[in-house]
Amino acid sequence: QVQLVESGGGLVQAGGSLRLSCAASGTILSINAMAWYRQAPGKQRELVATITGGGSTNYADSVKGRFTISRDNAKNTLLLQMNSLKPEDTAVYYCNAPPTFSKYSWGQGTQVTVSS
Repeated sequence: QVQLVESGGGLVQAGGSLRLSCAASGTILSINAMAWYRQAPGKQRELVATITGGGSTNYADSVKGRFTISRDNAKNTLLLQMNSLKPEDTAVYYCNAPPTFSKYSWGQGTQVTVSS
């Protein structure tokens, strides 16, 4: 069974940056379409960014131009570079397959808190 482990979250001031990582057993991260999601307190989980097996990316309008999804194939790791962070980016961030794909078991996520 695939296990997803997110890391890299933390507390940062508005305007700052964080880099999230997602590790998984097997080689799924280097060959499959993947995505980052987030869930803020009291809100539903939402899609943040996707990357296809070929490397094409797509972003939610709220993060476009600020976040970058990528892979480090050598390390079998999915990444999310987050710049110009805003308080409304505060959430628990998760990696998993994109919305139209069968999901893996959800990891515990990594908390991102942006102070104003």
